Amino acid sequence: MGFKCLDYTNNSRQEILSVISTFTGAVIRSKFKIDKEILDRAINLKFIARSGAGLENIDLDYAQQKNVAIYNSPEGNRTAVGEQAVGMLLSLFNNLNNADAEVRKGIWDREGNRGHELAGKTIGIIGYGNMGSAFAQRLQGFECNVIAYDKYKSDFGNKLVMEVSMETLFKKADVLSLHTPLTDETKHLINDEFIRSFEKNIYIINTARGQSLNTSDLVDGLKSGKILGACLDVLEYEKTSFENLETTKLPAPFQFLINSKKVILSPHIAGWTQESYVKLSTFLADKIEKDLTNYI
Repeated sequence: MGFKCLDYTNNSRQEILSVISTFTGAVIRSKFKIDKEILDRAINLKFIARSGAGLENIDLDYAQQKNVAIYNSPEGNRTAVGEQAVGMLLSLFNNLNNADAEVRKGIWDREGNRGHELAGKTIGIIGYGNMGSAFAQRLQGFECNVIAYDKYKSDFGNKLVMEVSMETLFKKADVLSLHTPLTDETKHLINDEFIRSFEKNIYIINTARGQSLNTSDLVDGLKSGKILGACLDVLEYEKTSFENLETTKLPAPFQFLINSKKVILSPHIAGWTQESYVKLSTFLADKIEKDLTNYI
């Protein structure tokens, strides 16, 4: 498109601050924070392109005041997230992780690994954007009932999903899958009060953001039996860059999770496929190109 592209992936924040006044656009991932200081220095900045879905590392209100356009690319990893959510749920329902570990040790326990079927279960989705709808699409063929609640959307019900109220989701769901961004509103959305609002004992899937779920309350639910199992691709103990865990000595709730056969864990890889790695960037490039006359 005629841009001069500079790679500042390994530069310090101070080094970036010293040159950002010359940038027309900034393409970032999760580890770099675009805050007021950055935006005040970036006097020529026209757009920020976030390779991924979440925008919590950008001061969106201040960027809007500065007339800086914001792009992200949830379309790039929606397929990967939807597929992993299904895969984790199937692994949990069929005890695949535990069964695999036992067989490798010479243990042949068929009855102890008797699983559950998805057919007939009601899967409740909170957040029906790119990720939630991709998950619903991939549940087709399993003969389960898919319902969804989205505070900021309406009239999205179709052959894939039934749009419901939060009260209906609390009443009917056997499985809860979270697909919301991290905001002040969604931080610790899943807590003890929220969990106890479900009429049934439930399974929980979180491929969204770790801080949307209170881990201590989740563990209490697992201990009491209110939560039958959990699939967690994200943890509230992750660093904000998602590159590693926050501390070397992790708290007791985490220790419980890693020792529980009712829990499937992965290191924030639900949207992290070979294919999504390419698509995240190409969707961004397409969006920038569409608005190219604004930047030349």
